[in-house]
Amino acid sequence: MNFAGHARHKGGDMLKKPDSVVRRCSRYSSTGIVCTLLAVVVGFCTPSSALAESSHPLISKVSAEAGDLRAECEAHPEANTKKGWVKNRFESCVHQPVYLKLLDKERQIRGELWFDLWMLGFAYDGSRRVDYFTSIEGIRAKAVPGEDPDTWRIGQSFTHYIDASSSSRNPEIAKPTESMRNSSIAELKAKPALTLTYTSPDTGSVDAANPQIVTGQVAMEMNVTSPTATPWFETNMAYSNIRFDYVGRAAGKYKGTVFTDARVELTMSLKDPEVDQSARHILDAQQFPERTFPSWVGKTVPGGNGEPLHRLIDQDKQGNNRANSIKQCNEVWGDYSGTRLECDEYPFASTKEGSLKGDNRYSVRLIDGDDNRRGGLRIQKMYEENRMLDNDPFYVKIVP
Repeated sequence: MNFAGHARHKGGDMLKKPDSVVRRCSRYSSTGIVCTLLAVVVGFCTPSSALAESSHPLISKVSAEAGDLRAECEAHPEANTKKGWVKNRFESCVHQPVYLKLLDKERQIRGELWFDLWMLGFAYDGSRRVDYFTSIEGIRAKAVPGEDPDTWRIGQSFTHYIDASSSSRNPEIAKPTESMRNSSIAELKAKPALTLTYTSPDTGSVDAANPQIVTGQVAMEMNVTSPTATPWFETNMAYSNIRFDYVGRAAGKYKGTVFTDARVELTMSLKDPEVDQSARHILDAQQFPERTFPSWVGKTVPGGNGEPLHRLIDQDKQGNNRANSIKQCNEVWGDYSGTRLECDEYPFASTKEGSLKGDNRYSVRLIDGDDNRRGGLRIQKMYEENRMLDNDPFYVKIVP
């Protein structure tokens, strides 16, 4: 989700988007990047080698319950970014190995600092809640003679924002009891983890006129201070885009929370006897669109890697898409009533890109009726398992 140009709220107050930070980083060898602590705000950079230590018990427990998210996180380069690796709509992680060089006002080095930053996120299908488990681990300090690393302090602060333009009326996010800390190296080694829970209040029931959608962002700031060195600040060390809703049965469970940056993908196999005809139709439409009906020169069909489909919840509009597709099947193949065949359409009738969108970028084909219905169940399952709301994007991938 892009917050640029939108009104932002912080704890209910209107805020401007933070100014971009000034980055001053220099290559120090083939092994990575150095970020010095200057008298201006600087960005973080990371060396290529991680300084991993044994995980904190709290983080390990949560990771084990989520299929060892932490171990998976280490294997994904995207984790070493501000957004991190968004595994799915309900799990995300950030893992940034950080290296800092502390300089005084005369630009003389006072010491070096290494640590691993972790942030695991868990959203919930069935609850308007998201949990974050953050830790600062593997801390290593090296100081010049006369400098005492025990006086260095590492700070974290979490802030939440609400995107009012894509939320329902009166959006609200309740922040954690503890959303910041400023600790010495010894304190962090003794207690590296911090747990945060964000929730969004609701009316307690489904309201057709108010889906109670709250779209927002949780952002982490960090700083390092020393009595002798100039402070280091990173106003956007890591962030997570989230959405709470209470839309009811259309999304599966009646309410829930998701990470909106997750890529949702429906996968079907050509070797799956349950839906092999549906899969073949989709693959042909994606790879050989001009050979499908309606046929026209230059035809393309969305839904692959380059262009997503978008869910359509309105049942009447879905029905109109199906009726239009069936009309096209009748025009091409004639009356097929009394057979086991049904008219299959791609993009699906349950998408904004259905056959009545008006651009003729769709395909219809007669396939086995049981296959067609099973394919429809797969689509609905994907919608519900990922809490897909109206206009949410997703992709379709066909595998051998």
